[in-house]
Amino acid sequence: MSLFQPIPDANRERDGSRPLADRMRPRTLEEFVGQEHLVGPGKPLRVQIERDDPGSMIFWGPPGTGKTTLAQIIAGITKAEFIEFSAVLSGIKEIKQVMADADRARQYGTRTIVFVDEIHRFNKAQQDAFLPHVEKGSIRLIGATTENPSFEIISALLSRCRVYVLKQLTEEQIVTLLKRGLADEERGLGALHLAASDENLQKIGAYSSGDARSAYNVLEVAASLVQQSRTNSITDEIVQEAVQKRILYYDKSGEEHYNLVSALHKSVRDSDPDAALYWLARMLEAGEDPLYIARRVVRMSVEDIGLAEPNALALCMAARDAVDFIGMPEGNLALAEAVVYLCVAPKSNALYTAYGEVQADVEQTAQEPVPLHLRNAPTALMKGLGYGRNYQYAHDVEGKVAGMQCLPDSLRNRVYYRPTAEGVEKKIRERLEEIRNIRHMKATRTKRESKD
Repeated sequence: MSLFQPIPDANRERDGSRPLADRMRPRTLEEFVGQEHLVGPGKPLRVQIERDDPGSMIFWGPPGTGKTTLAQIIAGITKAEFIEFSAVLSGIKEIKQVMADADRARQYGTRTIVFVDEIHRFNKAQQDAFLPHVEKGSIRLIGATTENPSFEIISALLSRCRVYVLKQLTEEQIVTLLKRGLADEERGLGALHLAASDENLQKIGAYSSGDARSAYNVLEVAASLVQQSRTNSITDEIVQEAVQKRILYYDKSGEEHYNLVSALHKSVRDSDPDAALYWLARMLEAGEDPLYIARRVVRMSVEDIGLAEPNALALCMAARDAVDFIGMPEGNLALAEAVVYLCVAPKSNALYTAYGEVQADVEQTAQEPVPLHLRNAPTALMKGLGYGRNYQYAHDVEGKVAGMQCLPDSLRNRVYYRPTAEGVEKKIRERLEEIRNIRHMKATRTKRESKD
């Protein structure tokens, strides 16, 4: 099977058996909708295309934003041979064959563009196979990915490519494309003379979540439903039937997973229950594991609320148990309750900061032995060595606070936990001040007695 796939010609574009999204694919930069920050007049990618710059590039963006389309437009403008294949279907053998063909073509003065869809699916060895050929200019590599190239593409290959970030299409841009699909008699649905209100097209645009391919697919299904109903109007009911369920762009293992978790956490930290509920619903409705969210919510309770509201941890653990016990979708309200509670609770990161400082000291300071007076002495030998000597039992001393040192000598008087004036921590701070005053008083008394 040949890897060479010719660019669609006019006859193929009129082929009604092909999906509408494929038939309506823009052929020129003038037809291209969206990504003005890249392909607008004077913008970096447009300049590179118009100059036929031979540099390799990576297109990074959500599905249906024009990555493959831009590669095909470049192929139409350049004088180079264009080879397109998918990382899902191709391996090392196919890569080496393409590279060998490109090397031979270069000897005859022909440049080769290799477009790799879903390049992030190639493993390190497969990506390494491109390196020498990109390095010596045998090929111009154009990769398309929905995943963050920083994590999914090897650094050696990434350093030899320009990365262009494509943005999710707006609802207005999607509507523009849908209207074009309805009007185009050559490649679109124009011959059917379908009618659709702006409101219903906007619903399709909203449901598609910025994915032009998905929007065209919904429009195509709606058109077939119209034909079955023997009308020529795409009604609200037909749109609802065509959509069935909103398309939510979400990858449980990809960057969008972490973006949404981050948005949820930072909304909670900023005490914004409306935003937190929105991001929570985005994750749940897209199919995220509710127990994963529950774990993250528990983390928020100890990182951003802490002892300012100790009940937050208990409530979040109860929400976790509720999700585990009753399952979904009933458990979503338990998570919603926990998230809103965290939003309105007083905030403190004092515990989080304190533990971070402790970790730093544990890693960066000498691991001193435990002071003798803090050690247990279960044997006579240990007692003879001084284990437990001069230990003061706090319950037997005034104020229930002994004046002895509990940290190693190098960390004497170190303070890690600094409670805020928020919620319960205000009382904790007052209590700590009382404890420190007692200790200071006893330390002063001990020094005075030792002098006497």
